[in-house]
Amino acid sequence: MKKSYIIVAIVILVAGWFIITYNSLVKKDEKVKNKWSEVQNAYQRRMDLIPSLVNVVKGSTNYEQTTLVEVTEARSKAASINVTGINADSYNQQAAAQDALAASSNKLLVTIEKYPELKSTDAFKGLQVQLEGTERRIKFARKDFNAAIADYTNSVQHIPSSIVAAIMGFQPKDGFQADTGTDKSVEIKF
Repeated sequence: MKKSYIIVAIVILVAGWFIITYNSLVKKDEKVKNKWSEVQNAYQRRMDLIPSLVNVVKGSTNYEQTTLVEVTEARSKAASINVTGINADSYNQQAAAQDALAASSNKLLVTIEKYPELKSTDAFKGLQVQLEGTERRIKFARKDFNAAIADYTNSVQHIPSSIVAAIMGFQPKDGFQADTGTDKSVEIKF
């Protein structure tokens, strides 16, 4: 009789541990999805600001059209990316388009240095501050997303939770990766 109580107690403990571990993995997976949504929101904010920036520049100067066209095309390309899932390919595809948009926007901002009358307008100053804030938001959203991915992946790969992860189909995930060569400093020669 005592043996059956011990066996029942062990089964209940194992079942309890399994349920708690499963729920923990689900929460971490949901956190990853939430952090990815924050990255998407920051990207959307950048894309929403770009047309305003282009219009302010168009309205203020006889600006180099090629730069404006480049920014507009980069925004269109970034907007056309349809992320279907949270996986490395989606991140890389989205990041490449967003990085191209950021690069063309930065080129636009650098080229504006030639137009002091534009730099002094309140509309441009406000947009520039908003874009700087948005870039900061994107940086932190990506950082938070990578932290959530690391926490989730650690749980999926480490024993004993990896047992539950394998049984229930949880797979490790990849976050944003630095581009090749970004770990080396740029050499500037005079």
